[in-house]
Amino acid sequence: MDVSRLKRSWSAVAAHGDQVPLYFYSTLFLTHPQTRQLFPTNMAGQRDRLVAALGHIVSQVDQVDRLAGYLQELGADHRKFAVRAEHYPAVGQALLATLRHFLAEAWTDELAQDWSAAYGLVAKVMTEAAQAAEAVQPPWWVAEVVGHERRGFDVAVLTVRPQYLLPFTPGQSIGLSHPALRSWRYYSPANAPRADGTLELHVRAVPGGAVSSRLVYGCAVGDQVHLAAPVGDGLTLSSAGSANLLLLAAGTGWAPLKALVEQVAAEESPRRVDLYVGFRSHGECYDAEGLDKLAASYPWLTVTQVAGLDLQRPGEFVYPVDRALADGDWRSRHVYVCGSDDVVARTVAALTRAGYHPGQLHHEDPGQRWYGPAWRSATSTVPDDRGGAR
Repeated sequence: MDVSRLKRSWSAVAAHGDQVPLYFYSTLFLTHPQTRQLFPTNMAGQRDRLVAALGHIVSQVDQVDRLAGYLQELGADHRKFAVRAEHYPAVGQALLATLRHFLAEAWTDELAQDWSAAYGLVAKVMTEAAQAAEAVQPPWWVAEVVGHERRGFDVAVLTVRPQYLLPFTPGQSIGLSHPALRSWRYYSPANAPRADGTLELHVRAVPGGAVSSRLVYGCAVGDQVHLAAPVGDGLTLSSAGSANLLLLAAGTGWAPLKALVEQVAAEESPRRVDLYVGFRSHGECYDAEGLDKLAASYPWLTVTQVAGLDLQRPGEFVYPVDRALADGDWRSRHVYVCGSDDVVARTVAALTRAGYHPGQLHHEDPGQRWYGPAWRSATSTVPDDRGGAR
């Protein structure tokens, strides 16, 4: 298998832009109409996610050992979309047909064999992971909404109770869907695991977000929702050891960092934690009571709220990282960052310029999430409403 040839061919196909996913989905749904029900009714949000991610992953198949854990997690997770083993060949056939169409005369038998082998390897890892997961966890959990608080026009804090215990680690994300929808979105619980199994979720309704809008505006106590298995480890404390922490959050990106604070409290570990939470204005701090309560409860925790807009300095916007860097030198600490993709990227860039090294910076990579039966990839540019300022 010639990996460099795979990458060159994918770059050539990707240059055709939106025509690629259009051709791919047309081919998939015409040749395998049974797959249409796996995708949202409105495909506008789906766009290029599956195609771009397939190309991104398959063209890096030479790193399959590094991707194995990710693909296994993804294969198990896709059970919630009712994805079965027989669907993988259908997607593979549509992918090869799309590549053949756009590469035209550049499509060769050797290239076809390379792509077929690469996709087959990815599909094999994911299929085996899905089969293994059947024995240990359900495709999704049914949960009851036991609390629903509107915290502003577009923000709600939900408390949900799964019918069966849903194990997770603070900092992970959990898929959530309303039974009336075929879409899933990922949110990070704003709490460490509780004895009663309940989860606190901070949801901001985003424009065009069917799930987030339903949860904020059309959900009430007593409703049922579906929860998927937790994913991701970018924001967990596993790699921070016993180090002191600097937490930087923007908007509802405060949710997973709130869970980390609760985890530190439960572990009773002797570490210092400094938390900076940013909102556009003090009036938009939807969880001021929660912040004040934590600050008053733990002597090892310092909380600083950052209002981005300052009426005395129109045109300027202050981010949590700006305030933190002005307040001190945190280079001996592990830093956790959560917010919109733009805020995370800006924060990481500012910290890197200030001398912080990658090993101490923890965050989700921009776009590294999935929302439908689609692989997340570094090429995705979709808005997120998972419990960050998305």
